Order: sequence, then C-alpha cells, then structure tokens
Amino acid sequence: MSRLIVVSNRVPVPSKDGGAAAGGLAVALQAALQARGGIWMGWSGESSGDREPGALSQQQKGNITYALTDLTDTDVEEYYRGFANRVLWPICHYRLDLAEYGRKEMAGYFRVNRFFAHRLAPLIEQDDIIWVHDYHLIPLAAELRQMGLKNRIGFFLHIPWPPADILVTMPVHEEIMRGLSHYDLVGFQTDYDLQNFAGYLRREGIGDDLGNGLFDSHGRIFKAGAYPIGIETAAFAEFAERAADNVMVQKTRRSIEGRDMIIGVDRLDYSKGIIQRLEAFERFLTSNPAYQNKVTYLQVTPKSRSEVPEYEHMQKMVAEQAGRVNGAIGTVDWVPIRYVNRSISRNVLAGLYRLATIGLVTPLRDGMNLVAKEYVAAQDPDRPGVLVLSRFAGAARELKGALLVNPYDVEGTANAIARGLAMSLEERRDRWSMMMEHLLSHDVSLWCKDFLRDLVAAPSSDRSGAQG
Repeated sequence: MSRLIVVSNRVPVPSKDGGAAAGGLAVALQAALQARGGIWMGWSGESSGDREPGALSQQQKGNITYALTDLTDTDVEEYYRGFANRVLWPICHYRLDLAEYGRKEMAGYFRVNRFFAHRLAPLIEQDDIIWVHDYHLIPLAAELRQMGLKNRIGFFLHIPWPPADILVTMPVHEEIMRGLSHYDLVGFQTDYDLQNFAGYLRREGIGDDLGNGLFDSHGRIFKAGAYPIGIETAAFAEFAERAADNVMVQKTRRSIEGRDMIIGVDRLDYSKGIIQRLEAFERFLTSNPAYQNKVTYLQVTPKSRSEVPEYEHMQKMVAEQAGRVNGAIGTVDWVPIRYVNRSISRNVLAGLYRLATIGLVTPLRDGMNLVAKEYVAAQDPDRPGVLVLSRFAGAARELKGALLVNPYDVEGTANAIARGLAMSLEERRDRWSMMMEHLLSHDVSLWCKDFLRDLVAAPSSDRSGAQG
C-alpha cells in the first residue's frame, strides 16, 4: 500500500496524553491517517515574524509523521487572514458583501502555496499518494506539477462550492479553476457542489464534461465527484454513551431539572446562522408560552478568527442577543439561553448531545456540518432526540430523518422546534433509526476508502496521452 501524504493548512498534533484533536476536519483526517500511516504536513500556526521560517519541524506519533512549518507575519496576513478567509471563505459561502479583494493578498496566497510545495517536495517518494485539503491550498498541485512531480494528487474541498454567478465575482476565479485542473481527483461534499463546478466549466467555456465524472480542462483530463465526509459513527456512539457518566454532563443533567434541552454547537462564524437561530428560539418561546420555564437552549460557540473584525463584531452581537432574550423572557429560576463562548472537550460535548431533546443545526451555508452527524450518533436508541437541520447544510443531502428548515425563515424554524419537542417517541425512533443506519454505513473510513480508491483509478494525463 502506497504511503499517504496529507496536506492541510493547519496540523493539529495530538496532545501528549494521546487525546484526539477536536473539529470535523481534524477528527476525520486523524482516522484516515491512523489506518494508513504517512505524513501530515502544514502550517504550525506559529509565525517567524519578519524572519524566514526555519526548517520543517517533524514529529513522529505512531504511524504518522507531522511535518510543520512556520509562516512569516506577512504570509499569515496575506495568505491566511487575507485571501483565504476574507475572499475565498465568504465567496464560497455566498457572502459577496463580505469579500474584500486585494491584489497583495491574492499574490500572498499563491506565494505561500509555492512555499508549501517547496517544503513538501523533499518529503515525497515516487509512489506516494498526496491528498490536499481545503480552500487554503487550491494552487498546491499546480506548484508541485511545475516542479516535475508526477504523483497522484487529490484535492478535497470541505466547504461549499458556489455557482458560476458567484464565483466569477472573484478577480482570480480563472486561476483558481486552473489550479483545480492540476489534480487527478477533485472531491466535493455534495452533488450540488459538483454541479456548480461543472456548470462553471461549461458556462465559461474552459472545460468539457466527458461523463462518468471525467472533465477535460486546461489541457488535462481529471475526475471530480461528490464524497460526503462522515464521522467515526460506531465509536462516537459508544463515546457518547460513556460520556453520560462525565461529571460535567451529570451536573448539566441536574441543572436542567427535568426541562428539555436544545443544543447548538458551532464555531463563531457568520455562516453558521447563530443570530437567526437565537431569533427563532425567541420566536418559539413567545409563540408557545406554555414552554417557557420548560426548555433550555445551550449554545456552545468557541471563538473563531477573532483577529478578523467581522468575527469580533459577531461575538459581541451573539452575546448581546442572548442577554437580551434572557432579560426579556427569563425568570429568577430559569435562564432560557445558556451561551458558552469557549471550547468544550469532545467527550463532554458527546454527553451533552445525548442529553439534548433537539439538536439545532441551522447554518446559512455549510459544506457538510459534522455536528449534525455527531448529534445523531450520540443519541440514546431508546429515547433519541430530534435533529432540526438547515436545508443549506451539506448534511441535509444525507440525513433524511431530520426536520429540514430554511434558517432565514425565523418563524419556520420556531415551528420546527415546537414540532420536535412535541414529536412522539415512535416518530423520533423511526427518524433516528433511518439516519443512524446511513451514518453507520457511510462513516469516515468509507469516505477515505472511496476517495483514495477513485484517486488511484483516476486518469492522470494531458491531451497528448502522456501519463502522469
């Protein structure tokens, strides 16, 4: 079996006690690499200031070598905070109003990808399979090809891919699409994202859909497909069952005193729909006064990219809105919204998911959303909760037992909360069983297996037929 080299922007090295890294991308890739072994290369998260970064830092953890590089202050500002998170992220989440273009930041994005390629190339052996992850590193394959590498290189996008009308607002959209053509396999979360990708090639006249997932663009034939990312379903279900004995989970159980609990868990990001969700919960309480003092909403929202002004402003907005609702509707012995603005360990979260009658997952736009899948996996089979899920999350394409909502429709989401709380146990079991069966058969190991299988089988050639 060929070695696997994973490349991502950040590389969360496991803690010394062996604990798993938190977060959907990290958990999924840890599972994939533990099975195959290999190298995980990326940014350390540290800056070298004005000095050029030193040599790669390499650490061996079991079957995985973690290869980390620092970036300069300029690199971090232009590549990460600039183009990746203030151009690509908002564009891919359909937020044209938040995209801030700058030629300097765009140049920095391509420069850092070139830097990554030069740091990665000496680690690569002839038969290695390279798997590049997410929007930070779209140009990486083109840089590696420029250096003469012929390895199989796959790319997986964890966030949504927008339609042509939105993508073409980005001044370097042609360069971004050209970068994708240098991969042998391009993976998206859903069939909708794949359709958007194919639609752009067709509309802009820069590629042909050859059928069976094959595309011809920029002189290369490559494959593209939908590969919905999963979780380690069976293991997480056992994890959640054990987490019921966690001290913090038990304290939470006692503190809700027989009330139903609704849970939302999100990074602090404008794509997650947290403001609209709080409005929907308030509308639910005012429209259904009989539920006042009988339900508690727990919103867990770790800080995210606080150095970006939009996120700092949003943090203030969410805290103010939660405080306003609590002040207007709460009583001496009941706080409607519990707002936690810090990270909570994964074992505690698993137990909290299991406690919650409703999992409220309502992003305005999301590539997949693994919180939705973790919530389902964490449920007690005898008394499962109800998943209320945004139709704009990639998970909505799979989790057919969820109550799907339009997060922009505050009243509709409020009605879904009421429906979920009133749902019979029989219906809850039926809906949960359907979703759990799907998650067990489409877990993260299958996602990895399917992607790598197709990467090995994908054509790697230019129009002349020269094999890569």
